[in-house]
Amino acid sequence: MKKEHFKKNTFKQDDTSEENASEDIKYENEDVSRETSDETPDEATRLKDELLRALAEMENLKKRCTAEIEKNNKYAVAAFAKDLLSVADNLQRALSAAESEAENAALLQGVQLTADGLNHVLAKYGVVPMNCIGQIFDPNFHRVVQEVESPDKKNGEIIAELQKGYMISDRLLREAMVVVAKSDKA
Repeated sequence: MKKEHFKKNTFKQDDTSEENASEDIKYENEDVSRETSDETPDEATRLKDELLRALAEMENLKKRCTAEIEKNNKYAVAAFAKDLLSVADNLQRALSAAESEAENAALLQGVQLTADGLNHVLAKYGVVPMNCIGQIFDPNFHRVVQEVESPDKKNGEIIAELQKGYMISDRLLREAMVVVAKSDKA
């Protein structure tokens, strides 16, 4: 009943005496002390533990979301870059064909500048070609197209690259198509 009296008095717009106001504060303090006295120390500890766990969980969620956003930003261009690799391959083929003909020096220079520009843009976004020649075959990064007998090379050593492999940051974007040596040498 005291609580009802307090609620009625606090919402009245008319002036009340100071005694009634101090009485209301007294009732308010009594109500608060009754509400907190219902909780046991174990329950307060449990609630505090739940609060701390919820705060820690929210902090972990924030860190995971931040990491996910960074990862998405880092690899957002992967599909686009993979489609551009065929352009880079065609430019490389054009360079190889133009090198055999001495009369097309201007064409060769233009294609070389275009290829260099494309490679620069790809590198700007973390797309870099892999260097495979002379390395040992790794199925995570290379696809064997052909094996060639070569007694002077180690078994599984890459001796030719038919299509360049590319990495985007620290991930494989496209595996390299390679020719490996087949020999008895270890």
